[in-house]
Amino acid sequence: METFDPAELPELLKLYYRRLFPYAQYYRWLNYGGVIKNYFQHCESSFTLKDDIYIRYQSFNNQSELEKEMQKMNPYKIDIGAVYSHRPNQHNTVKLGAFQAQEKELVFDIDMTDYDDVRRCCSSADICSKCWTLMTMAIRIIDRALKEDFGFKHHLWVYSGRRGVHCWVCGESVRKLSSAVRSGIVEYLSLVKSGQDVKKKVHLSEKIHPFVSKSINIIKKYFQEYALVDQDILENKESWDKILALVPETIHETLQQNFPKYHNSLQHWEYLTKAISLQDSTKNDKCGPWLEWEIMLQYCFPRLDINISKGINHLLKSPFSVSS
Repeated sequence: METFDPAELPELLKLYYRRLFPYAQYYRWLNYGGVIKNYFQHCESSFTLKDDIYIRYQSFNNQSELEKEMQKMNPYKIDIGAVYSHRPNQHNTVKLGAFQAQEKELVFDIDMTDYDDVRRCCSSADICSKCWTLMTMAIRIIDRALKEDFGFKHHLWVYSGRRGVHCWVCGESVRKLSSAVRSGIVEYLSLVKSGQDVKKKVHLSEKIHPFVSKSINIIKKYFQEYALVDQDILENKESWDKILALVPETIHETLQQNFPKYHNSLQHWEYLTKAISLQDSTKNDKCGPWLEWEIMLQYCFPRLDINISKGINHLLKSPFSVSS
């Protein structure tokens, strides 16, 4: 396969925006059928040009104008913002404080770099087929909850172009949600605590919420092949120690003594789950049956960027935007 030469990107972008970009479908989506007057005209687009020149508050009257401007500018990146009270390209002419973000799709951003503490095959912006299973699980868990728990019907999942996925929830009532409601939804969908210094990032109570149990059922379908085979999360002492940090100290010594007797992650996991089940949870409230689930969730549960979901005026990379 030929390697990509960045010097060729400007010419390739011209070709892309002239021949390949799906303007009709793109306009039809952002215009939502033209049911609401001036909806598309009040929607913000943002362009990133060569040398990181950043142009916000772009807006267009119609598909033809959008097409003409994109073929003229050939943006390296396109972001979509909110629908505003006034046309974004006229925001400087509006009375101070009157230019307000009014609505936007509910969006979710899942980035593979947020899993760097639990994936062993890649790190940073690198991805491969082994760790992409994380995105598969994330999509299935979030999509089920959006449909069944919230009753949302119109979702668009897209590859973010580099190292993750974006979800656009597009229903009319959803687009009008306040920041507070958006925050509530994304917090409902979040279980993994953030922070590099936090070792144990998932804590369950005895009463397991149906969202958690349904998410566990999805993870179970992938856990053995993904975590124990592809990621080999219990391969050696260094990887054992990461798991031991998630279980009570009362069983550390037993696990450390017996782990070397087994030869792979599958066997180590089987022994670990047996050791957990043998603990008397009435005496050790940290060793209930949910401890096994906490480990599975820490290694496999979706990690959402809360700020991107809760902000109405937050920009998100557009579908069909090229990644260089």
